[in-house]
Amino acid sequence: MQYDDGFVTEIGVGPHPLPWPVDERYDPELLAHGDRRNVGDAYRYWTREAIVADLDLRRHDFHVAVENWGHDFNIGSVVRTANAFLAKEIHIVGRRRWNRRGAMVTDRYQHVRHHPDTESLTAWAVAEGLPIIGIDNLPGAVPLERTELPRRCVLLFGQEGPGLTEEARKHAAMVCSIAQFGSTRSINAGAAAAIAMHAWVQRYAEIQGAGRE
Repeated sequence: MQYDDGFVTEIGVGPHPLPWPVDERYDPELLAHGDRRNVGDAYRYWTREAIVADLDLRRHDFHVAVENWGHDFNIGSVVRTANAFLAKEIHIVGRRRWNRRGAMVTDRYQHVRHHPDTESLTAWAVAEGLPIIGIDNLPGAVPLERTELPRRCVLLFGQEGPGLTEEARKHAAMVCSIAQFGSTRSINAGAAAAIAMHAWVQRYAEIQGAGRE
C-alpha cells in the first residue's frame, strides 16, 4: 500500500483483462492475479528474468561498490539508488550478508558481486580496466561538483560513520568530496551515493523525457 495526500492507494495493477498478451516475457501468474511489485509501468506483468534481460541492454558504464564491514543499514538504500540509475553492477566489499530491507527488492533486478576485501575489488577493477573513484569528504579529496567522472568507473562508498577505510583510499584512483554548507561534517551514505550517481548521469546518460515510456 502507499499513501498519497492522506489516502491509501494500492500499488500496481490487478489481473490483466482478457485476452492476455501473447509474449514469453509475460508471467501467467501475474497476468491472472495482478502485479503489485515496485516496478515501472513498462514492466507490468513481465517475469523478473525478462525485466533483468531488458535492463541489461541499457545498463550504464559505472559500477557501484560499498564497503560492508559492520552490517551497515544504508547499503540497501545505496542498492536501491543504483537500480534507479541503472548501474552496471553492484559490488559488496567485506561481509557477504547485508541488510536488504532498504533495497525494497530492487536487488532482484541488479547484478550483485561480492568481494571479500578491497584488494579483491581492486584486482577485479584492474582486470576490467576500471578506475576506482572513492566518494568521501577527506583531506585532499577533489570536489565532485568540479570533477568530470570517468565514463567507465567504479564508484566506491564507505560505511556510514567511518567512511572509506584506509585500504579503500589507498586503492582509489582519486577521491571526490561532496560540497556541504551546514554544520554537520558528513551526510548519509545513501544520500552521498545518490548525489555521486546523479553526477555521472548528468554527464553521460541519455535523458529521454521524464522517464521510460
